[in-house]
Amino acid sequence: MTTATTPPRRQGRGGRERILAAAADLFAAQGINATGMEQIAERAPVSKRTLYAHFRTKDDLVLAHLEDLASSGRTLEGVLARGDVPARERILALFDPLPAGSDPVRGCPFIDAAVEFPDPRNAVHSYARERKLLMVRLVTELVAELGCRRPADLAEQLVTLADGAASRAMVLGEADYGRHARKAAEVLLNDALPATD
Repeated sequence: MTTATTPPRRQGRGGRERILAAAADLFAAQGINATGMEQIAERAPVSKRTLYAHFRTKDDLVLAHLEDLASSGRTLEGVLARGDVPARERILALFDPLPAGSDPVRGCPFIDAAVEFPDPRNAVHSYARERKLLMVRLVTELVAELGCRRPADLAEQLVTLADGAASRAMVLGEADYGRHARKAAEVLLNDALPATD
């Protein structure tokens, strides 16, 4: 028997995708550690047996969730990798407002995961660190393309601003908090460009 709050069990293929979609929704809404495997199975909807057949442990599921998110292009790194947008615009897009309807406002999912898995030897924490290092490499390439002086230093400053803005947006519940950091990023970029005669 199903109720209005319990979705009906679906049979057939697509269990892994439904599990990942359910995990993404629940992790965003309530955090990773506050979300139980049984809750994910119910939301998917799949049996616990199916859930554990796809993901042996919760750490495995969290890692797959982060990998899925990274490959989706919906992260800050995804914005930076867009070849159809000029370099400066890609950098400044790090500070764009979060999509409408982002409730609750969440910060960077990789920072969130690293906080919830604080042991640096944990696979989830290690993956989050890899993503943050990729982010700074991508920004370094973009500022070098713009001809900015000291691109590695500038990239660190810009990603620190972006991560800080995302964290404050989450804490304060302000989806457009990045507007403050964007102004600082514009100053940093303008100051790093070579002087023109």
